[in-house]
Amino acid sequence: MKAQKIRAGASGFSFKEWKGSFYPEKIKADAMLQFYGERLPTVEINSSFYGMPKTASLEKWLEVTPKTFRFAIKAPAEITHKAKLKAALAAEPLAVLYERLASLQTKRGAVLFQLPPYLKKDLPLLKEFLSLLPKDHRAAFEFRNDSWFCDETYAALESVQAALVLSEREDNAPPPLVETAPWGYLRLRLERYSEADLQRWTKKLAATGWRDISVYFMHEPTAPDYAQILMRQAAEKE
Repeated sequence: MKAQKIRAGASGFSFKEWKGSFYPEKIKADAMLQFYGERLPTVEINSSFYGMPKTASLEKWLEVTPKTFRFAIKAPAEITHKAKLKAALAAEPLAVLYERLASLQTKRGAVLFQLPPYLKKDLPLLKEFLSLLPKDHRAAFEFRNDSWFCDETYAALESVQAALVLSEREDNAPPPLVETAPWGYLRLRLERYSEADLQRWTKKLAATGWRDISVYFMHEPTAPDYAQILMRQAAEKE
């Protein structure tokens, strides 16, 4: 059986609040990603939620990060919140998104589709949207309405090997840990995690059949430390 690989990072990297704790005090904004990439193996980009990522930016990111680095990209609100996954409205921006993400080459990781809390379960809607995804989509779906958590949803995701995002947030209990793809995607959004908390997550992940797992902590100054601790704990269990 192939060894399990955990890549952990943060939701974003360009935070001036991290200067003095993670980044050097006098680091320039355009040097942050290279510094980050030398210490952590992945990052979740959330700025793309507010607008389609620009090819020039993606090419620059490709240039300054290590060969094994991975970018998870949050799908634009145009797809998840404006179109609400409706195929007629989402097809064009979805195609543009994946076309641009090709600029990341092998460093393109998962594409996160975070749905609004008010969007309730609609299986025909989901299935039609899933049919639009390219073969190498590596799509991860974060449902924020509990109505989605059912066997029919899991079966739909599994049919195209899209991942069900496991998101731990302050305002809700984590959804079920259900393996709908050979890989996992976690968003650990609490402000505080003890080493014991992270150890519990490490054990849960080790018990899955996922070959590789992406874990992202909230954009607090503690995020890089949490990511490094989690990866160290996972390595010690091997």
